[in-house]
Amino acid sequence: MRRIVISEFMSLDGIVQAPGGPDEDTDGNFAHGGWSHAFFDPEVMGGFIGESMNRAGALLFGRRTWQAMAAAWPERAGDPFADRMNDIPKYVVSDTLGDDAPAWNNTTRVPGDRAMDRIRELCASDGDDLLVMGSPTLVRALLGEGLVDELRLMVMPVLLGGGKTIFPDDGALRTLELVSTVTSGTGVNLCVYRPATEGS
Repeated sequence: MRRIVISEFMSLDGIVQAPGGPDEDTDGNFAHGGWSHAFFDPEVMGGFIGESMNRAGALLFGRRTWQAMAAAWPERAGDPFADRMNDIPKYVVSDTLGDDAPAWNNTTRVPGDRAMDRIRELCASDGDDLLVMGSPTLVRALLGEGLVDELRLMVMPVLLGGGKTIFPDDGALRTLELVSTVTSGTGVNLCVYRPATEGS
């Protein structure tokens, strides 16, 4: 069985929208794009992200995050992390991605109307982790379906006052177990959570 692992840059108030750049995602008039940069610690956070990638057998994306990544990573070939990003199998959930989408090596489109069935099939196959980065709409759906095995959250000491979140708002109670936490020199809490097992 393959695990689904979520990796997110997150503000203290739970926002994951546009951590990478000012024009990454301005939906809802979000004005703080690139907010994560001030808190990035290459040694501690880089190691945390690298650990997730080393355990991944494939990446799983929503359309918007995939498009942003597909536009950025192929240009960075030659860097070991970029080469890993470009070479690893990738799945993108989308009903609207067309033939005009940017090409990104080793990508398979998963139709949105059967995404959960296809993702369950992937989970049932042999292989290493399915790693999800960004993709808040997809992550909310995965959490709602009980398909997430691990949350790897980089919680930064900043309040953004609103924006996209990964957490379902369906009123359901979901208990997690804190597996580990490390604090970077920039005040970022690197937290690993897994669904709590009964009796834990």
